[in-house]
Amino acid sequence: MTLTEAPAPPAPAAPPPAARPRRRGRFTPYWLLLPGILWLLVFFALPMVYQASTSVQTGSLEEGYEVTWHVAAYWDALSGYWPQFLRSVAYAAAATTLCLLLGYPLAYLIAFRAGRWRNLIMILVIAPFFTSFLIRTLAWKTILADGGPVVGALNALHVLDVTGWLGWTAGDRVLATPLAVVCGLTYNFLPFMILPLYSSLERIDGRLHEAAGDLYARPVTTFRKVTFPLSMPGVVSGTLLTFIPATGDYVNADLLGSADTRMVGNVIQTQFLRVLDYPTAAALSFVLMAAILVMVTFYIRKSGTEDLV
Repeated sequence: MTLTEAPAPPAPAAPPPAARPRRRGRFTPYWLLLPGILWLLVFFALPMVYQASTSVQTGSLEEGYEVTWHVAAYWDALSGYWPQFLRSVAYAAAATTLCLLLGYPLAYLIAFRAGRWRNLIMILVIAPFFTSFLIRTLAWKTILADGGPVVGALNALHVLDVTGWLGWTAGDRVLATPLAVVCGLTYNFLPFMILPLYSSLERIDGRLHEAAGDLYARPVTTFRKVTFPLSMPGVVSGTLLTFIPATGDYVNADLLGSADTRMVGNVIQTQFLRVLDYPTAAALSFVLMAAILVMVTFYIRKSGTEDLV
């Protein structure tokens, strides 16, 4: 080594060995999910399996039921009660449409125009939940009573003439007609539409509306091109939260309707509690659930969004 050569730099020290991840925290997420999984298993999966086995049984309450894989019970249930199925879908669709028409302007008002009154309006929307579902439905019997102010106003405006022509009312009365059932469904499930719509509209950046105005877009165009497309997750989730329970509802049809307005929920209740024909009732339940799943899947795909709020 000459005098002009520099000494070689020292070799870098070897990095310390990486610490092994602690195994104790690996199963923490699964332990956190365990209560929910057990709840679904005990109160959803097991009852579904029991109902599935009941639907393929034959026998009677006196002799007992036995699993004979009588799959024809599904066809018998569908062919025997298809009018109630169609009526349930029609009533639920009408109630969902009314909830959307009534709930969207209110949700828009709360999200963009309510200001300091927002909390008060939200309380008024949620307040009916503090009252029993049964009491709320019974209240509509008083509201729609024959000779009451509501029916009198509808008669004065000749609204009942139009609804009677459509087959939704009979004569000068509203109770015990399809219109009464749809009104009860709309009122009871309206908050399920308003809350998802409000949650979706609140997330829209107000500067998008200002940008649309700067581009000389009219308010109608702004709503059609900006507001409504961005609120589609709320529309989809709100319509699902309204349509699904309304299809299987039986309280409104029982209290506000008549024998001609029975829904499939009323048939299932009768088969379970009065006729005591458990296989038919279980088959009807599964047919209703399958029909709702098919309609919901088709609706979500056609709506173009799976981002449900």
